Amino acid sequence: MISMIARRLVALPFILLVIYTITLTLAWVVPGNPLENPDKRPKAEVIEAMKKQYNLDSFPRFYVSYLSSATGIKYATDWVRGDLQSEREIAESAGLPPIERPIFDLGPSLEYDDWSVNEIVSSALPVSITLGASAILIALVIGVGAGVIGAVKPNSVSDLATLAIAMIGISLPSFVIGTVLLLLFAVLLPVMPVGGWGGPAQLVLPSITLALPFAAYIARLTRMGMIDALGADYVRTARAKGATERAVLYKHALKNAFLPVLSFLGPAAALAMTGSFVVEQVFTVPGIGQHFVNAVQNKDLSLIMGVVLVFATMLILFNLAVDVLYRWVDPRID
Repeated sequence: MISMIARRLVALPFILLVIYTITLTLAWVVPGNPLENPDKRPKAEVIEAMKKQYNLDSFPRFYVSYLSSATGIKYATDWVRGDLQSEREIAESAGLPPIERPIFDLGPSLEYDDWSVNEIVSSALPVSITLGASAILIALVIGVGAGVIGAVKPNSVSDLATLAIAMIGISLPSFVIGTVLLLLFAVLLPVMPVGGWGGPAQLVLPSITLALPFAAYIARLTRMGMIDALGADYVRTARAKGATERAVLYKHALKNAFLPVLSFLGPAAALAMTGSFVVEQVFTVPGIGQHFVNAVQNKDLSLIMGVVLVFATMLILFNLAVDVLYRWVDPRID
């Protein structure tokens, strides 16, 4: 297991480099420039100066400069050359607070004035993580419960009902589910807030909206796994030894039936915590999804690349964590 973890960690920077290259290339060729925003209307010479300042006039220069800042290479070289100390001394001599540059500098946002990408991510990412974690917990409770109920009596009314609900959850897009929940529980039955962020009540509807598609997949995986497990020899042996039906279901069958669900949880957790763009827009949740959508619309390259790199890192690490758990649950897997 240690060698597997080491291999995956060694491969991490190379995977991120490929993702960085592809994403930046696609974002670069898209028309538009945040410096030419008609609302700001800067002069032409100002635009040209800012393009040179941020390396927006050259793809190779932007590629290298942003990559060196985001990976910490620029911070390390400046520290070795003493540039960081010089900056602190200049700030102190001018009576200003010392400048603390982040090691992994994701650059300044070109759309949000006076905001760096690090500040935007650090303020918005915890919101998206909280929403995604809540959604995954809800999806596990609903999905595993529905899958077990359906597997106990295959092709029964309860089984067909859970399959139908799962199919609806998979088929309906998140914005439809969110809109229906808003109409029901915020308009017709005003028991929930319409949107926003800050209290537990404002977490309920967006979490359920985000959880339902994942719950549907988990229900189907649990049902199939439970049906296979309940027909296995070790389950028949447990029943022959006098184990209760509850013990057979949850102690013996569910442990093995949960393995496909565990494999699904890696990308699902990363997607729930980083891919809730539509849900955040519907419920006006101030997560990273809204900032990413605005960054794409305004071609804010630094923010696009910063969010993509953070998301990609989370996805790879979540998958690694699931692989480790998979081998811990079933040591027979190499």
